[in-house]
Amino acid sequence: MFSPIQSKVGEPVWEIAWLFPYQGDWTEADYLALETNRLIELDNGRLIFLPMPTMPHQLILGELVCRFHDFVRANRLGTVLPAPLPVRLWEGRYCEPDIVFMNQARVNALTGDYPDGADLLVEVIIGDEEDRNRDLKSKRTEYARAGVAEYWIVDPKKKRVTVLTLAGDEYMAHGEFKEGERATSVLLDGFAVAVTAVFAAAESGNR
Repeated sequence: MFSPIQSKVGEPVWEIAWLFPYQGDWTEADYLALETNRLIELDNGRLIFLPMPTMPHQLILGELVCRFHDFVRANRLGTVLPAPLPVRLWEGRYCEPDIVFMNQARVNALTGDYPDGADLLVEVIIGDEEDRNRDLKSKRTEYARAGVAEYWIVDPKKKRVTVLTLAGDEYMAHGEFKEGERATSVLLDGFAVAVTAVFAAAESGNR
């Protein structure tokens, strides 16, 4: 369908918008064909635009990626990857977690460019209320539904790391770890990270 509206100087180029599906009509193929550096998720035909990461967010993320990667690689457990990486939770639902861990069996079973599910996911809350609600509530429900064995929620505002482990079809709290404590994993036996070091990483860019 072509719009009769003609773009004027200083306006968005409306004609380009008509090249894409309506909100609510996006297919997995449409979504995966997008070429953009924005973090975008797919939910039942709708595109969800995530907030741009901040520098403190990225510093915390970098610290955690290094910790997870070193442990997983040393023990030959699988693969750890940071965003952006679309992860398919179920048909019509793709998310963009901050960190994805896939065990070696899942890696070996991959047949496409993007993973179907994951074994452990990490989200670092950027801070606004919508983002907090998404990571603390919506994604907790969704990741449990998708069978993700462990979910870490890293909250810079409260200086807290919550580790959730799947029990049946919902999560139970393995622990809520504060500064001065070490956040541990159930899935990755022996893995631990100092919470103080995680949040101190956000300050390293100011030195």
